[in-house]
Amino acid sequence: MAGAAGATSTTSGGSGGGPGGGAQLQKGLKQRHLTMIAIGGVIGAGLFVGSSTVILDTGPGAFLSYLVTGVLIILVMRMLGEMATANPSTGSFADYARRALGGWAGFSVAWLYWYFWVIVVGFEAVAGAEILTYWIDAPLWLLSLGLMVLMTATNLVSVSSYGEFEYWFAGIKVAAIIAFLVLGGAFVLGLWPGQGMDFSNLTEQGGFLPSGAGAIFSSIVVVVFSMVGAEIATVAAAESKDPEKAIARATQSVIVRVLTFYVGAVFLLVCIVPWDDNEDGGSPFVAAFGEMGIPYADHIMNAVVLTAVLSCLNSGLYTASRMIFVLAGRREAPMRLITTNSRGVPVLAILASTVIGFLSVIAAYVSPDTVFTFLLNSSGAVILFVYLLIAVSQFVLRRRTRDEDLTVKMWLFPWLTIAAGLGIVAVLVQMMIGDDTRSQILLSLLSWGVVLGLFLLTRWRGGSVSADELERLNRGDDHDSHGAAKDGEPARRVLVLANRTLTGDELHRSLHELPGSDQASYHVVVPTNPVDTGQAEREGAAYVWEATATAASDRLEQTKRVLREQGLTVDGELGDYRPLVALDAAVRSFQPDHIVISTHPEDVSTWLRHDVVSSARERYDVPVHHVVVSEPART
Repeated sequence: MAGAAGATSTTSGGSGGGPGGGAQLQKGLKQRHLTMIAIGGVIGAGLFVGSSTVILDTGPGAFLSYLVTGVLIILVMRMLGEMATANPSTGSFADYARRALGGWAGFSVAWLYWYFWVIVVGFEAVAGAEILTYWIDAPLWLLSLGLMVLMTATNLVSVSSYGEFEYWFAGIKVAAIIAFLVLGGAFVLGLWPGQGMDFSNLTEQGGFLPSGAGAIFSSIVVVVFSMVGAEIATVAAAESKDPEKAIARATQSVIVRVLTFYVGAVFLLVCIVPWDDNEDGGSPFVAAFGEMGIPYADHIMNAVVLTAVLSCLNSGLYTASRMIFVLAGRREAPMRLITTNSRGVPVLAILASTVIGFLSVIAAYVSPDTVFTFLLNSSGAVILFVYLLIAVSQFVLRRRTRDEDLTVKMWLFPWLTIAAGLGIVAVLVQMMIGDDTRSQILLSLLSWGVVLGLFLLTRWRGGSVSADELERLNRGDDHDSHGAAKDGEPARRVLVLANRTLTGDELHRSLHELPGSDQASYHVVVPTNPVDTGQAEREGAAYVWEATATAASDRLEQTKRVLREQGLTVDGELGDYRPLVALDAAVRSFQPDHIVISTHPEDVSTWLRHDVVSSARERYDVPVHHVVVSEPART
């Protein structure tokens, strides 16, 4: 699964609110976690169950469909590895698309990838519940919700708990595949008791390709979705201590994993069981183990498939939460989503991604043939759009990068890059031609259209970051530890948070001293707090809030008038009585590039006693200036 090479850029979105909070993800994944995440990411439930459909459609030559698709995935991973090692970034392919093609591409990739995985989370929860009914007599919706709660809790505890769960989930999947490869190989080669070497099933029952060679390529539409997930290892690498090394390993080793686990396993399946004896929707592994005489094959494989489903659910939730975390840091999602707790877990990003999963589970129960089907179809081709943009991005960025700066290089550039891009387009065309997949690509295109509309709306409201801004964020040089702008960057949108200090000369003077102040727009926010306005000292409880609003409004209007008379472009608003809440709301709506917070000296300032300034500096990715007004304003 693809992602980021480095965690340094996680600070670009600011940091979380709350003690110990921040936007810095915890580097809690060990190398063994990353190794198993990389391995397990390639092995999905589609291999254990979906391969039956491919075998029935293609015949004994089904393993060739997996070979062709595997080559395509390998090329995508190689391109991703080249970009990730050359340009470490938590946003991974979303950031690469932004650099190569512009903000619309980065925005599209991130939101489409997030959407794909949150729908997968809901789907896998339902699929896992269906497997559990094999042993547990309980309502499907209840089991689905139970799995969602379990995986949500796992991700909320810490990234290391996610890694540990995925380590064991992937371990079980790998052990099952290796056991099958060993036992199945022995069976086919005649090393099994009472069994001679036998490859006859490859040519009997209609021949090697009973449906023609075209079936190899038509089946790719199904196969490609069973291999999705190889890129998650690079997302997870951002939370490891040596991300570049982890990404290089993941992208290099995907070749062996695809060829062994998919091509090798499916080859043995068609050798052991006649291709037309498979049951559509059933597991060909159960049939193969049954043919070999292994007892309890159905129970064993159901347990393995359940593990694969839980692994996909676990990783899907992890990946979706990290992608929306990055979106928030790029000012393309609500900024509160960059909040992390003391363990470095992006709690709100996880919960936001979980909500869609829960809604999908409810839709599967209430309206399985309409709403749930619509959700699945509307995300069906999304991952192919993402892969296509990865290929185009690598093609563009490679031409901008010196060869000596590349640790991992795409083979035979640009020819294999072009071939991979054309291969993805061919799969999309095949989906458009097929009657049963046409709705998926049309609804997925609709999803992309909605995302592009949201991008235009975000830019119109002043959100999103440009490619140049992204470079500065990833280098970590957009501001220093005190929020002071470097290189005298001119201010364009200045947010001022103040209350009783609004009329202080120090504040007015500091606004004029900002670089580019004469061209900037100013937005003043006044929290309507009785203490900060001074009304708590004067009014009774019955009138305090009314008096507070009046005092705050009067002071705001006075300040706007004075600043306008001084030649500044100013507007303003009354905010929540809590300063940080008022500031958060204003940041989301105004999207400032500088923040100015005005307080009294520390011995008389309630804001400083409550760490308003320091919290703002941790929370936001823009310079935060603190102005001290020495004398309390008279009212």
